[in-house]
Amino acid sequence: MTDEAPMTAPTETPTETPTETPTAKKKHLVLWVPLAFAAIFFGFFAYALYFGTDSPQQRAIESQMVGEQVPEMDLDPAVPGRPGLRTADLATGEPKLLNVFASWCVPCITEAPQLMQLQNAGVTIEAIAIRDRPQDVYGFLQRWGDPFNRIGADPNSQAQLALGSSGVPETFVIDGNGVIVHQHIGEIRPENVPEILNALENAR
Repeated sequence: MTDEAPMTAPTETPTETPTETPTAKKKHLVLWVPLAFAAIFFGFFAYALYFGTDSPQQRAIESQMVGEQVPEMDLDPAVPGRPGLRTADLATGEPKLLNVFASWCVPCITEAPQLMQLQNAGVTIEAIAIRDRPQDVYGFLQRWGDPFNRIGADPNSQAQLALGSSGVPETFVIDGNGVIVHQHIGEIRPENVPEILNALENAR
């Protein structure tokens, strides 16, 4: 009986993983760059199509309450030590401003100096703080100025919606009988101050 030689498993020749050559990488880059630019272009196009090219003031919705009595409201104070706001406070025989704002509203910071300018000119400004917290409203007033006579808290935007306000900030001119006679949409800029003063004068 002859001994058979043990069988050994065939050895596998290691295969090399193909590496991407610089030329191939360049081809991939050439393919992806136009796609990236196309995506950016489509994004800008979609934005312009949806929002248009108008300013925020032009895109905002004008209130249907202009020419109407201020809606019924009885708002709690937005900050301690300051009275809240009721409908009767807006019908005292003298025209005044009603400013709708929020501490988290960046454009509200922009208009703060103009509101202080209007107050210094003798304008009474009442306010409604939208979806805000007392400590945040207080901090906002301390940092950016406090031109307000009364500030009502509107945590659920109910008063804002009743006024027909679509955003913050917005400012309404109220005549002495409590009728909304003018609406300014967006922040009050320096060039808007004469317009506001003129609307107040016409409301007398």
